[in-house]
Amino acid sequence: MEEVRETTDIFLWANQTDAKKNDLQIELFLFNKNYTPYAMSLKGDVEQQLRPLFLFDYINQVNLGAGTGLSVRDYELSEAEDNVLLRTDLGKVGRAETLIHLIEHERGDIVEFSETEHEFKRMKGVIARFTDPNDPEKIFYTAKLIQQGQTLKSALAWEFSDGKFGAFKAEVGFKVPDDNQVLIIGQDILAFNPSKFERMFGYEYKKQVIADKKVAEIEKQYKLSFPEGLDLNALVKERKKTINKLQKLEIGEVKQEQVLDYADEMQLELMSDDNGAIIIMDGNDLDMFVNLINEDYIESKITGKRYEIKSKKLLGEPEGEPPRG
Repeated sequence: MEEVRETTDIFLWANQTDAKKNDLQIELFLFNKNYTPYAMSLKGDVEQQLRPLFLFDYINQVNLGAGTGLSVRDYELSEAEDNVLLRTDLGKVGRAETLIHLIEHERGDIVEFSETEHEFKRMKGVIARFTDPNDPEKIFYTAKLIQQGQTLKSALAWEFSDGKFGAFKAEVGFKVPDDNQVLIIGQDILAFNPSKFERMFGYEYKKQVIADKKVAEIEKQYKLSFPEGLDLNALVKERKKTINKLQKLEIGEVKQEQVLDYADEMQLELMSDDNGAIIIMDGNDLDMFVNLINEDYIESKITGKRYEIKSKKLLGEPEGEPPRG
């Protein structure tokens, strides 16, 4: 029988952390779209803003919630609601788990951020690591999504100082979000802002559940062939575009042999093996296959040009044919 892990008591955490909030050590990291962390060197005036932005407001929200009936529910089983804090396991959020692993276990490989070498426009978020100097094992993180639309580049910005407008002198500037977004304690992730949590770590559990069901239907309806070590599930999980397409895909209307005929008609390089299984070598082949079973390719009867349809609206059944279903 699988042992059920005891999750974080967020109210106890807030109470205990509140008592020592001014003594905790803070390190700040940027991370890019590949979830590579970069150390941030800070000036004294910025350091004074860290605790209010990355800690105090989280504690205050939980403590306030304790008096208003705030409840903690599993992210995968609940919807975002007022006075509900959604929680999930770090192990379910692969990108967050990777980021934490790199910070905790590969610190020697983390370099300091440089605009010249790393470019701020490639950064996705900022994450603060908190440690208790009296108990170094007690570590937690808070993270915020960077809004690239709120960044300033020196060549494109002015600053107002001493009553005059002048060129923005810094290499880059950005506004740190002042809302609570993500808190990571041990193996628990608490999504204070579920939509930003999803965008930050690409975690769309509910869409993935539907995609998993569609994958099972595809595997039942079609014979597919993959390179060794690869399968349909693994490919789908890495392609957001495919996950989104699968949400409303009708499986089975286009049959196995029709897929290959359709691909040939559209002059697409989708192949089959000696057993008639459709060969899926990579994500591009997968997208092509999904587009084919969704009938997303069309040839113009006027110009003869071939198109991939981005969205479709059913106009009605062809004359003389009974409605489907």
